[in-house]
Amino acid sequence: MNNINVKIKLSRGMSLPKYATSGSAALDLCAAIDEGTTLVIRPGETVSVPTGISISPEDSGIVAVVAARSGLGIKKGISLGNGIGVIDSDYRGEISVGLYNRSTQDFTV
Repeated sequence: MNNINVKIKLSRGMSLPKYATSGSAALDLCAAIDEGTTLVIRPGETVSVPTGISISPEDSGIVAVVAARSGLGIKKGISLGNGIGVIDSDYRGEISVGLYNRSTQDFTV
C-alpha cells in the first residue's frame, strides 16, 4: 500500500479525525459547533454541518469520500443529504456535511 500525503487545516478548535475503534473502516468527522450551541434538524429538513477541517491532497488523482455510518440512519433516521459526499482533490474549503432528517422527530447535533 502506498502512502497518500494530505495536508490538513483545522479550524474552529477541532482536532484531527480519529478512528472510533480498532476495527473502524474510516475516520469519524465531528460537527464544528460552538459549545453551548445546538443545531436541530427538523423532520424533512437538510442542514449543512461544518466540520472545521480542510484538506489538500498532494496528488490530484485523490478523492475524499464522506459516507454515513449505518447507526444514525437506522436508529435516528439521519442520512447524508446527497447519499455520499465527494471532495475533489482541488477543493480547499472547509468540509461541510449535509445531513437529512428523514424521521418524524427533531434531531439535535
